[in-house]
Amino acid sequence: MKNLWNTTMPHAMESEKFIPHIKEYVAGSKGAVIVCPGGGYGGRAVHEGETMGEWFKSIGITAIVLEYRVAPYEHPAELSDVQRAVRYVRHNAEKYGIDKDKIAVMGFSAGGHLAASASVHYDKKVYEPTDEIDNESARPDASILCYPVIDMGNYRHDGSRTNLIGSRPTAEMREFMSLHKQITDDTPEAFLWHTSSDDCVPVMNSLLYAQALAEHNINYELHIYPMGNHGLGLANDIPHVAQWSKSLENWLVYKGWK
Repeated sequence: MKNLWNTTMPHAMESEKFIPHIKEYVAGSKGAVIVCPGGGYGGRAVHEGETMGEWFKSIGITAIVLEYRVAPYEHPAELSDVQRAVRYVRHNAEKYGIDKDKIAVMGFSAGGHLAASASVHYDKKVYEPTDEIDNESARPDASILCYPVIDMGNYRHDGSRTNLIGSRPTAEMREFMSLHKQITDDTPEAFLWHTSSDDCVPVMNSLLYAQALAEHNINYELHIYPMGNHGLGLANDIPHVAQWSKSLENWLVYKGWK
């Protein structure tokens, strides 16, 4: 386990002692995946974090699990953490044995929102540089979005929105954090999956993001499965849905991560 910040971290709260950190699962691959577990921006699920780190290592891909700040922290603490994580992995690419241009961000549910936020807001200055690590680019080279929270409007997940930007966010903040509306021609390509029966985070979140990528001619792979509730992780109990992990592995091989 390694702390993200070597000095005073930005957006600190006197009453909160949580220190954002990473857990490394090094596998000797050409690329690395930074994993952001879900939890409604109120927690971080183990089966979407450490379990995924172990799974990536088992298939020969280096993973870095990011334990980022959640409520009572609000934006931009979480975006600061994921930007710092991308910069940290890129700065230490030689140590990990990876290419600097093969760093993906992955997230589940609210963690998917964070991974997508890293992909569309990588150029936003949300903290002052603290050391040489912060000279690196915060732009990920790909995103992996698993039943992600994307929209802060009609298809929102109320808990994630409240924990991230408050119960009465401004129209401008709702727009900024509706990530399909923030995609540009420079947004990284993506792998997405969702279940159409998800009654917690509607499948429209993934569909809106994929549609926006298509409108900008950005490559993506999208899998929508017909059954399964929210928060499945590897989905080992539903064999049809569990195919997503093999599809992801094939996609990463195709993209040169291993």
